[in-house]
Amino acid sequence: MSSPTPSNVPQIRLYQDWLREQRGLRFDSYRALWQWSVTDLDAFWQSIWDYFELHSPTPHTAVLGKNVMPGAQWFPGARVNYAQQVFRHVDAAHAAGLPAIVSDDEKGHARELSWPELKRQVASLALHLQEHGVQPGDRVAAYLPNVPETIVAFLAVASIGAVWSVCAPDMGTNAVLDRFSQIEPTVLIAADGVTWAGRDIDRSAVLHELRAKLPSVRHVVVLHHPVASESIADSADWAGAIARNDAETAAFEPLWLPFDHPLWIVYSSGTTGLPKPIVHSHGGIVLVYMAGALQMDIGCSYRPNNFGERFHWYSSTGWIMWNSQTSGLLSGVTCVIFNGSPGGPRDAPDWSTLWRFAARHGVTYLGSGAAFYASCAKAGVELAQCGDLSRIRALGTTGSPLSPEVQQWGTEQFRRIASTPAQQDIWWMNISGGTDFAGGFIGGSPELPQQPGVMQCRMLGAAVEAWNEAGEPVLGQVGELVCTQPIPSMPLRLWNDPGNARYLASYFEMYPPGHGRKPGGGDLDASAGSVWRHGDWLRVGDENGQGEWCTIFGRSDATINRQGLRMGTSEIYSAVEGIAEVLDSMVVDLEYLGRDSYMPLFVVLRPGAALDDALKKRINDAIRTSLSPRFMPNDIFQVPEIPRTLSGKKQELPIKKLLLGQPIEKVVNQEAMANPGSLDWYVAFAASRQRAAP
Repeated sequence: MSSPTPSNVPQIRLYQDWLREQRGLRFDSYRALWQWSVTDLDAFWQSIWDYFELHSPTPHTAVLGKNVMPGAQWFPGARVNYAQQVFRHVDAAHAAGLPAIVSDDEKGHARELSWPELKRQVASLALHLQEHGVQPGDRVAAYLPNVPETIVAFLAVASIGAVWSVCAPDMGTNAVLDRFSQIEPTVLIAADGVTWAGRDIDRSAVLHELRAKLPSVRHVVVLHHPVASESIADSADWAGAIARNDAETAAFEPLWLPFDHPLWIVYSSGTTGLPKPIVHSHGGIVLVYMAGALQMDIGCSYRPNNFGERFHWYSSTGWIMWNSQTSGLLSGVTCVIFNGSPGGPRDAPDWSTLWRFAARHGVTYLGSGAAFYASCAKAGVELAQCGDLSRIRALGTTGSPLSPEVQQWGTEQFRRIASTPAQQDIWWMNISGGTDFAGGFIGGSPELPQQPGVMQCRMLGAAVEAWNEAGEPVLGQVGELVCTQPIPSMPLRLWNDPGNARYLASYFEMYPPGHGRKPGGGDLDASAGSVWRHGDWLRVGDENGQGEWCTIFGRSDATINRQGLRMGTSEIYSAVEGIAEVLDSMVVDLEYLGRDSYMPLFVVLRPGAALDDALKKRINDAIRTSLSPRFMPNDIFQVPEIPRTLSGKKQELPIKKLLLGQPIEKVVNQEAMANPGSLDWYVAFAASRQRAAP
């Protein structure tokens, strides 16, 4: 890779220079730096606090007051607020003539929001919410698209210590209620219409239903869309809620909150039950997102090293990458957001849409899900025909593994249009992390070599290892992805989870307490808790265990991952099995090592029912309406039975492994099954798929 120009020194290099000058620490390799970051946790996380000049009106008495998982105690005594960190940049960024947010949509409605105007709107809405009784700890639910108003709403909620939670308007009513009903919000901020894939969609009926079925909601703020056919009684208009501009608005300051005060609730689905409402803290998110900016190489827009930086990561508000996109404001970066489909209208797909948007607005750092780049490659997009992309210096991907072929396609496209040394070998920041802890486990560095389809390294502060079946760390072998040390952004808890029962079952019950918990390797006492098991297959190093390379081979559990959005299979079953003709069902997602997601749905029908086109349409419509079009299966098959354990659980993971090519005797213990004869159909189906494979 070409050396960086003096005007764009990598953030991680600047940080290491600071470590050398301020701490006397020198590291001769990335591995050495990473090893220090996960063994001397106090020194590393204190350095992040100091490097970014975070401050608190009260001092912290320790960095990691209690090293236990779960339940780590970070920066006790410190007081923070996410919005406080954002607003530190207002004066300097505005003086440099740089906007806070640049937005655009499918209809070309481009807007800019200045830093002072961002702060004023946030203050106005925050005061409005306080006037309607919102207190610290109250939940505020949002049903909003990826527009500047959503960022304003989030910062307003955070600034007064309320707890933010958002669902995207492309989610069906039932899926939204499954999430919001668990947290009992006091306020709902919602759009009554959206534009998506060339269509204006009326959401006013959905708002009526949400309000009727969320009895905890005392106040509604509506962001109006011209397509809305119904008004929402006793609601406030968004325009009025942000209109205030008086002395009280100018004097407004975000509340100083304890480090572990809840910031937001996000949702991650497992294979059973309702979506998990995951609570993250103000302090943990600020600290981890600042550290992440080093790794992702996102620099402050008004400082000379990255002057004019414009950061875009395509996302819906229902994906954790919306949170990551918004976090650019913590670093003083101009955030550039797009509201709409990256593939253009449904009746006339156009995968150049997002590239032309990036050219129009001078994006310097463009990120998206891996599926987006794959779609561009398949569609034959030519970047030379997409406008002036000369400012782009880095590409980001996450959501699923990026295949080598697609990465090579993108690299070659940039070579053809290269106007800078950075574009001759464009840097790909391929990330793997999770909604669960709102961060990245694996990522990259612009100073490390690149290999298509492989991530460059483990992230600083993330004590990630691949463990074999014996619970031993391995190099060069595929194993379970575990994190052996706490990270500040790990969940405080799951909402309404007595005794942390669901939290423990989700992440901490696979391995014995204390096993592998000693920093640098080895065991601690059982009181230290268990390692975090993430649910991904990971290989550290190349096939010989050499290098920093990391490769994700897909999910090790049965959670569905479609275009970066995870959904529990139980939510799909609830939609499908609500159809009278469907007696039973099972779905698996065959995403693996950069392959496109292939998700077959298997259904058992009532006697006399036929899986014709009409029934397939009803099944797809049920998933589309209840969940999202993203979770519609690629194929639907009628089967005699769904394989189940003796306790009645669907055998999703064994069937997934079977369809990925593993022999049946290796993936399931038939003696522990209620109906082992059911496997015959799936074995035959797997064999037919293998014969048909190119």
